[in-house]
Amino acid sequence: MPSAPRRVTQRDIARLAGVSQATVSLVLNNRADADVRIAPETRDRVLRAIAETGYAADPVARRLAARFNRIIGVFTYEPAFPSGSRDFFHPFLLGIEEYAERVGCDLLLFTSAPVVDGRRRIFHQDNRLRLADGCILLGREIDGAELHRLNRDGFPYVAVGRRDDAGGPVPYVGADYATAVGQLVELALRRGHQRLAYLSTGATAESSEDRRRGFAAAAAAADGARQLPAAARDADAILDSLLADRTTVAFVEDFATAVALESATRRRGLGVPGDLSILTLGDPTVPVPTDIAFTGFHIPREEMGRQAVEVLTGVIDGSATGVQQRLLSCELVEGDTLGAPGPAVDRR
Repeated sequence: MPSAPRRVTQRDIARLAGVSQATVSLVLNNRADADVRIAPETRDRVLRAIAETGYAADPVARRLAARFNRIIGVFTYEPAFPSGSRDFFHPFLLGIEEYAERVGCDLLLFTSAPVVDGRRRIFHQDNRLRLADGCILLGREIDGAELHRLNRDGFPYVAVGRRDDAGGPVPYVGADYATAVGQLVELALRRGHQRLAYLSTGATAESSEDRRRGFAAAAAAADGARQLPAAARDADAILDSLLADRTTVAFVEDFATAVALESATRRRGLGVPGDLSILTLGDPTVPVPTDIAFTGFHIPREEMGRQAVEVLTGVIDGSATGVQQRLLSCELVEGDTLGAPGPAVDRR
């Protein structure tokens, strides 16, 4: 069998460019020593030699030399590419990819994690987490025990979304759901609504808790506000409960539930927002066909992905001070589903 071609080394590049191996290393890492200035023509010769030979730096050698391999891991607790959730995860991944490219990092997507008790796990017998310099974690619910272990082991990571269950502070970039929901409640109150209902998915994730907290704080000024479980309930049953309680505006945590509720309202011969206003509390987590422009807010998913990489690179190279925790503002959407409260109706 023919022997494999010999790998091009920094020594080869130095010989072709007529420079020292140390100069090649400085050019590759885009650095210059305090006592050594690399002339533009010298840098150009090195870069030409790199291009002509197709040289690729050895990742292990670069890690040993610079303590930064420029490889960022991405771990998703739910599959990132199924047809049902790709629209939700896609903007996060776009933002992550964009900023990683900007800072010259490659992405390593960890896809071999086994499912244990219905959930994917970072830590398992064959986990390859340490191939990356650090990792970005994506998931609606991230396991607190695994966050605790990452903290204990000192492995650099950043969670996308606010997290608080790790036996210590968690670096994260999240969305400020509490403020966004509170602003929607205040908008409804200014329109004259006093009978408010929050339709909850019943999830225990921090993102859901933040939404409920924002509603409860802002709705305290209303004459009547309540929270109702909407998970696994038929839209007509939910509508019966809202009408019986003379609710005039519903704040719906799950986008698909809002679409179903709007359809059920129209089937009763009622109008949205004339008889019932419906507000959505974020973007769809699964594709839901609808032509309705719901009043609500957009989650800054691409920007969350970009800033997650920014925070992580700071943790890796040591430039970050303290535990970085960022909450980004959501963009309010006026939409067509919030109006002034109509006359009380009870059509079951």
